[in-house]
Amino acid sequence: MVNIRSVAGQMFLLQVLIVLLLVVSAVTTLLLKARSDRFQSARSRSLAVAATFAQGPGLAAILKGPDPSAVLQPAAEAARKHAGVDFIVVTNPKGIRYTAPRPADIGKKFIGNIAPALAGGTTVESVGGPTGEDVQAVVPVTDASGAVVGVVSSGLQVSAVSSAINRQLPLVLGAGAAALALATGGTALVTGRLRRQTHGLGPAEMTRMYEHHDAVLHAVREGVVIVGGDCRVLLVNDEARRLLDLPPEVEGRLVDELGLDSRMADLLSSHRVATDEVVPIGDRLLAVNNRPTDHAGGPPGSVATLRDSTELRALAGKAEVAQGRLRLLYEASVAIGTTLDVRRTAEELTQVAVGRFADHVTVDLADSVLRGEEPPAGAYDEAPELRRVAVSSVRDDHPLYLEGGVHRYPPATPMAVGFVTGRPVLVPDLRATVDPRSPGGDRFQVMLDYGLRSLITVPLHARGVLMGVANFWRGQESQPFDEDDLSLAEELAARAAVCIDNARRFTREHAMAVTLQHSLLPRGLPEQNALDLAYRYLPAQAGVGGDWFDVIPLPGTRIALVVGDVVGHGLHAAATMGRLRTAVQNFSTLDLPPDELLGHLDELVTRIDQETAATEGEPSITGATCVYAIYDPTTGRCSLARAGHPLPALVHPDGSTEFPELPAGPPLGLGSLPFEAIELQLPEGSGLVLYTDGLVEDRTRDIGTGLDILTATLSHPGRTPQETCDAVLDALLPARQTDDIALLVARTRLLPPDRIAEWDVPSDPSAVAGIRAEVTRQLTRWDLDEAAFITELVLSELITNAIRYGTPPIKVRMLYDLTLICEVSDTSSTAPHLRYAAAEDEGGRGLFLIAQLAERWGTRYTRDGKIIWAEQLLPGAGATTSEADLLDAFGDDWS
Repeated sequence: MVNIRSVAGQMFLLQVLIVLLLVVSAVTTLLLKARSDRFQSARSRSLAVAATFAQGPGLAAILKGPDPSAVLQPAAEAARKHAGVDFIVVTNPKGIRYTAPRPADIGKKFIGNIAPALAGGTTVESVGGPTGEDVQAVVPVTDASGAVVGVVSSGLQVSAVSSAINRQLPLVLGAGAAALALATGGTALVTGRLRRQTHGLGPAEMTRMYEHHDAVLHAVREGVVIVGGDCRVLLVNDEARRLLDLPPEVEGRLVDELGLDSRMADLLSSHRVATDEVVPIGDRLLAVNNRPTDHAGGPPGSVATLRDSTELRALAGKAEVAQGRLRLLYEASVAIGTTLDVRRTAEELTQVAVGRFADHVTVDLADSVLRGEEPPAGAYDEAPELRRVAVSSVRDDHPLYLEGGVHRYPPATPMAVGFVTGRPVLVPDLRATVDPRSPGGDRFQVMLDYGLRSLITVPLHARGVLMGVANFWRGQESQPFDEDDLSLAEELAARAAVCIDNARRFTREHAMAVTLQHSLLPRGLPEQNALDLAYRYLPAQAGVGGDWFDVIPLPGTRIALVVGDVVGHGLHAAATMGRLRTAVQNFSTLDLPPDELLGHLDELVTRIDQETAATEGEPSITGATCVYAIYDPTTGRCSLARAGHPLPALVHPDGSTEFPELPAGPPLGLGSLPFEAIELQLPEGSGLVLYTDGLVEDRTRDIGTGLDILTATLSHPGRTPQETCDAVLDALLPARQTDDIALLVARTRLLPPDRIAEWDVPSDPSAVAGIRAEVTRQLTRWDLDEAAFITELVLSELITNAIRYGTPPIKVRMLYDLTLICEVSDTSSTAPHLRYAAAEDEGGRGLFLIAQLAERWGTRYTRDGKIIWAEQLLPGAGATTSEADLLDAFGDDWS
């Protein structure tokens, strides 16, 4: 609120009155000008309309006509409306009206002076009416001879004429209001500025304030010096006089005339910004802060504050040392333990401490720690053998044990004492502590001769496990260690010990997982002639995963290839991989096609997930993928199916590579969609490459790029599977492998046609003898006469069962590969079962006889029926059953 009695209030009132006076004057002038303009506009318009109508062609003739009103009334009204006047009246020389705005006035006397018009002149006059003042013009109408035959009068009200002034009046009023508002705002700002500068104080209050400020300025324990823009001293308080040894009268003198130290004089004269700048003045150290006074519109110059920091210097040094130690601990917390590798963690401790805390740092650990094992618990009578795992030094020619060596500290050495007691040991001066004649003293003498003078040894223990010892050395050029350094060394060692123990435990778990994983993976490839095979399995660097592969021989010289991947890493993934691999091997014994096998595997995973769902914290295995392929070397056909796994690569003999359109199928455990299989005809020498996604996908590379690289790498005909594996890994193996990689490369072979024999068997028991004879002749051509006896017996039983219980057509096939395989097929889906016949039974011994004679036997189903097969070892590869052995085993009734 502005006080009207104050100067600011009176200024405000005066400005408002001036603005109001200017606004009233402007409005009055505009109103007078507007009235004059309206009269002039009305006179001009009335005269123009009357003159124009009077001079209209034919008007004189109409006036002389029989009925002028009938012709002129419509024309006059139309002209009046078009011209925007109030009336147009036409009269005869006597003043009788021929036209009027109101038809009732026609024939009446015209009100107005028409005498000047009858004399040939023009009259414009003002007439007062009931609605205001009117202006009317009277103009004569003459004929061709110049005689006045009539009068035309036009007029309108002055108030109906608008003026430009009327349009400007709101603008003038608005400008006046704006001026009044500006004056009010300006006065308010000025008033506020005055109130802020004086803080609302009166003269007496301001006098007391300045007296108090002066008293405080000279009483504070911090010097104040105010220097003007001309480098003259404006004000100096008592503390500044004392600190700078100034005389009593210095105000108004130049800074250079005060006899100050050059550095202090330059600082005060330069007006530059300084923050806690230390300036020596005699035996004092002054901390100076200097700030210019003109940065916010103030007067030129600067103000400096001074304080004596001599006593704080020693405290600052100690604080700086403490800050450095805290910084070292922080950097150690960040730098130590970046990996889960024991050796690397020990190296990080030595690298952090050397050069900043010690000149030489070593770390010794027990070998069991490096293997991930836990050192023996309990107390030690002497230091055990330790291995030097990390050494860092400011010099390379140090006499300390090198990295990798094994040593045992003698009992009297500080390292042995610290290890046995479990407490750190501080040796400020080795020369005064170590006896060269004691055990290990000669080694210390070498270190003393080198220049090592001080030692801190700290045992490395965490979670109750004593793992080793860390040694910190300083040379003769450095300050000896003290108690504060001992605390810092303990902090560094404690941090490193926890990280080393974490790495040790990870090493143990990783080794367990790797051991489990390797025990669950194939130890080698089975012997077979269907494929040339090579494989590579690379576990992830950060932990084992659930990738696996397998090569499973199947009946009929066929071979099954499987590659799978379990999501995740660690023991759970490795154990899950083993369960799935075992399940695939078990399902393969049923000789199922790939799509059916994956269906059974999917059901198994779903059941396992349902069981683990009830156990809190037990992870599921949903998300596992698998691809399963069966290759038959007798036909060259390959049947494949996959469950969410990457597409296998097919390499043709000419080197061209493609990824067959194999339906993806859902990952195992979802159970939402059935699996589909495709069958490919593979020429001999074709390549089939199965792999896991870790080969083609990486954090720095998407799977599309990986597949392109894989395609380019495989497109080189003539490589062996082993060479292909090496080339693929060279091209695709990432710098840091984060996922397992399983790679299986197969090159197809075909069983030679002369190793395959087939016969069609009539559905007649008498045909068995002829087939036996054909089999014997074929075995003779294969130089397998020793196997003829057993083969005839086996085929006789199989063919007889097919004729008796099966459905034609019946076929017999013999395959000569690593074993001799006999197959009998028919279109029936019934399967024989092995049973034990009683002594009085006439039948039931056929399959039992086959099981005794053959190495293996079984049944597999096809789309057209079933195949019963029996496999025999070749002569020389194993014992062959003779006729005498059969007599001993079965007696006289064996046939």
